[in-house]
Amino acid sequence: MQASVGRAMGAAAKARRHSEGRARIAGRVGFALGGREQGQDMAGARPSNGGPSSLLEELLPEEDRPVAGGLCPPDMASIDDRFCVDKYEASLVEVLPNGEERGFSPYSTVDGQTVRAISAPHVVPQAYISGTDAAGACARSGKRLCKPAEWQTACMGPEKTTFGYGATRETRRCNDHGRSAMGALYGFGAPGDRTFWSMDRMNNPMLNQVEGTLAKTADHEGCTNGYGVYDMVGNLHEWVADPAGTFRGGYYLDTQQNGDGCTYKTKAHEIWYHDYSTGFRCCADVAP
Repeated sequence: MQASVGRAMGAAAKARRHSEGRARIAGRVGFALGGREQGQDMAGARPSNGGPSSLLEELLPEEDRPVAGGLCPPDMASIDDRFCVDKYEASLVEVLPNGEERGFSPYSTVDGQTVRAISAPHVVPQAYISGTDAAGACARSGKRLCKPAEWQTACMGPEKTTFGYGATRETRRCNDHGRSAMGALYGFGAPGDRTFWSMDRMNNPMLNQVEGTLAKTADHEGCTNGYGVYDMVGNLHEWVADPAGTFRGGYYLDTQQNGDGCTYKTKAHEIWYHDYSTGFRCCADVAP
């Protein structure tokens, strides 16, 4: 676990060239939520003088603001110059009260900590996170959860195919063939057995450390598309911006039960729900 946190911190340090000051921004705008519900869009009306479109953009360093002409930061992919999406499933750093950051274990639930999302390759992505906390983590990085239509567009790629890389599933191209972590630790329970499928069990930090379960971001090199986004099918479910609670894409054990590939959609849980399979990535607007 320590090695995973260390790699995540290394990736965070590399990305900080494009994210410096976001922790300070979070403090100055009430951790990017200032009186609003987590996940709500903070952008206000764009000033007529062509300046920053929101308080958040005003506080961001110049190099972190959305780039005119539809360009996206290096850790994000441009989706037809319409919006930006993280290239990788999100990992987290914890923002301390003094604005400093430290590593956050991808095997821990977010339980009162203030965390910020980063997008980096070859690190363990964050699971055990609710849609509410995912939205807050995106906001603290000057981003937001993807709208459902945005998420599906990014997943299907410019060719608009069901699995992003193509129209039919290719076994093992994505991390959609993993073993059952619950089965490995607890045996196999009946689908309706609430004792077996309890929140305590399903948030056990050991689940995603079982060999053959969660993969590092972009380690499945072929699980991508023409936009250059990775792991949108399989690995972790990804929360999208739906107040009712929706996550997309399936996870390492299932990418077909609730739809194939990029059409996979789970709406069975409230936005506060989290377990070992729930992750996320962020989106952002581009300047006109």
